[in-house]
Amino acid sequence: MRVLIVEDDPHTAGFIAKGLREDGHAVDHADNGKDGLFLATTDPFDAIVLDRMLPGLDGMTVLQTLRGAGNRVPVLLLTALGEIDHRVEGLRAGADDYLVKPFAYAELSARLDSIARRGQAGGSEPTRLRVADLELDLLSREARRGDKRIELQPREFRLLEYLMRQAERVVTRTMLLEAVWDYHFDPQTNVIDVHISRLRQKIDQGFPRPLLHTVRGAGYRLGA
Repeated sequence: MRVLIVEDDPHTAGFIAKGLREDGHAVDHADNGKDGLFLATTDPFDAIVLDRMLPGLDGMTVLQTLRGAGNRVPVLLLTALGEIDHRVEGLRAGADDYLVKPFAYAELSARLDSIARRGQAGGSEPTRLRVADLELDLLSREARRGDKRIELQPREFRLLEYLMRQAERVVTRTMLLEAVWDYHFDPQTNVIDVHISRLRQKIDQGFPRPLLHTVRGAGYRLGA
């Protein structure tokens, strides 16, 4: 998933971002409501973690503005206000779930997965990707090629998901860095080459027809 965190507390934002990245998700962060609303309306996200009390523009206003514009991205409202009235107000404003601080990362992660799945089930986004005999289940997070189950690390899962969403298209290193690693610059490392090599071994080794191709001077392409 690509997740937007709108949170002004750097420790909380860093804690959430670290956990999500370790789980293989791409993360963007805004530390105020205005920047958060701008990112939410200009970039596609699979889910948003939105703090309620923010500088510039409070979280409730951000949420109401998104919903008023017809934006249905799943939103987990994060707040120190845990009274019933506060939760009801947040849910009625359009939040998909509500989590009170302090919280455990495991609970935030589970709730985020849950609202993202509901968003996929209720919209047009597929929950299962398929390229030739390679299949990726986004709900169970399982990959298979033919009858073979493929074990993927979180970053490999995210890499394969992105390549499958772009099937038959050439994907550049810059596109991969931004979508999978959340880097908006080239760190001048071989991180992509290492992960592509591992992924190629897992999905192509033992099969007569490779699916992951290197396009010289351009990038990579997943397809038959």
